[in-house]
Amino acid sequence: MARTQGSHSDITGPRIRAAAQELFARHGYAAVSMRQIAGAVGVQAGALYNYTADKQSLLFDLMQAHMEGLLSAWAAEEVPVDVMGQLEGFVRFHIRYNLERPDAVFIAYMELRNLTEENFTRIEDRRRAYEDQLEGILKAGVAQGLFQVPDTKIAALAVIAMLNGVLTWYRDGGRLSLVEVETLYWDMVRKSVGV
Repeated sequence: MARTQGSHSDITGPRIRAAAQELFARHGYAAVSMRQIAGAVGVQAGALYNYTADKQSLLFDLMQAHMEGLLSAWAAEEVPVDVMGQLEGFVRFHIRYNLERPDAVFIAYMELRNLTEENFTRIEDRRRAYEDQLEGILKAGVAQGLFQVPDTKIAALAVIAMLNGVLTWYRDGGRLSLVEVETLYWDMVRKSVGV
């Protein structure tokens, strides 16, 4: 099927992804139809298939983009060489990055159940790659005698779950500034690893 004359894939494609992300985050993947996404963008439902194979592909693409963005942003971070500085850097990075993308984070964690088995495996691989970054820091800290963590994999998952919790309550302009929240969470993580 050809694109509508005068349409701009470089504009419409991102608008479709943005609309899908907002609708999936607000109503849940299962409750959103392709027709609703098309309506939010202002195109006919059939036109969506010029940009995505189906709703599942759209969900996968959103999750994949989030995870790749997260991994790339972490890789680009300037982190100290010492393990303690790396752990603090990870905590502050994770909170900041996720607070800037609440819909993407919500979908990446809450809509895993709606992925096909193949797509789930691919997203899980990316999630594990990110979790491995934190686990590597924890393992190095244990090896240096700085951290007391009996199971670094479980500790990494617990820390990430705690950091993700910030999204549920933090509001810009609230009682605590973002820097204060980062500092409080860093203190809690530091104490949880036995420092």
